[in-house]
Amino acid sequence: MQFGWLTLAHSGSPEEDYGAIHELVAQACFAETMGFDGLWLTEHNFTGESVYCDPIPFASVVAARTSRIRIGFAVLQLALRHPIRLATELALLDNLSGGRLDVGVGHGTNFNEYEFVGYGLRSDDSRERMEETLEVMIRAWTESPLVHDGKFYRLRLPELRPRTRQRPHPPVWRSVSSAGSVRECGRTGAPIMMARIPAARVPERLALYEAGLADSGLDGERQRRLREQAALWRFVHVAESQAQAEDELTRALLLTRRHMVHAREAHNPADFHVEATRVNPWNDPRVSDEEGVRYSLETATLCGTPKHVADRLGELRDAGVHHVLCQMSYGYLPHATIVDSMRRFGEDVIPRFR
Repeated sequence: MQFGWLTLAHSGSPEEDYGAIHELVAQACFAETMGFDGLWLTEHNFTGESVYCDPIPFASVVAARTSRIRIGFAVLQLALRHPIRLATELALLDNLSGGRLDVGVGHGTNFNEYEFVGYGLRSDDSRERMEETLEVMIRAWTESPLVHDGKFYRLRLPELRPRTRQRPHPPVWRSVSSAGSVRECGRTGAPIMMARIPAARVPERLALYEAGLADSGLDGERQRRLREQAALWRFVHVAESQAQAEDELTRALLLTRRHMVHAREAHNPADFHVEATRVNPWNDPRVSDEEGVRYSLETATLCGTPKHVADRLGELRDAGVHHVLCQMSYGYLPHATIVDSMRRFGEDVIPRFR
């Protein structure tokens, strides 16, 4: 199995940002020491939800301090970025990291409309913006000269420099939730990241991806690699005892959810509404914080002693999962507690699956 280390760490106040950012750098570098295969960095703006906000400069610091671990994004919000500036920054990062870059992309948050508003946008056309930005970014990496006349951009450039280290370009991952998008990513041969869906739904999603891969025209070996790369996101926390792990993670998730719900109520425009299909007890403001956290603990978490976590991972492996993105860095957990959890996972859990 493959294991990615994922961070979505909230900083509680502007005064705490400096310390939180440097603790995250230390944790990300420690992930390489502990044997993780990849780092996965999120992107959120304005409320400290991802304390560094822009994962690209953060990733460049981590790239300079690591040598093996791959560095990915889960995900870059393409609707908020200019495609040529993005293509240039990522090409440089791919060179700085020695070709260790994985580019996860999405249209932007489904819940925090205030992030679009902060950039002078609304989310109504975010999927169109994403698709055009993605098209231009890939063409900039593979074509010279580039001429593009689209809905949002009209561009002329002789050549993008530097070229990416990985050829023809770094892997472009897609974050998927609906059944249709899972199958379409298989058909186009895109590696996928699945959200924190309940384990019972995992085989169905993987079967849809395989069905799409079967229609992709890719050779069997490439299909097999993509199938094994398909990643599933989980909250992960490991401690000496089951009770300690559950108590620590429950508190962190409770405070995280309170911040998340409050920020949306305080900053989202009154005319914004989340699509009903995306609502679950974790993100539904009509549900109590305690019930929302209980839902996540029951459906989206690997939490407990090393043995308990390894047993739950074995169940996911038996369901067909070979790649888990482990969110181990949270706001509201001390740095030392996070590092201890990472050490236990790296020393006592990962070796059982190699």
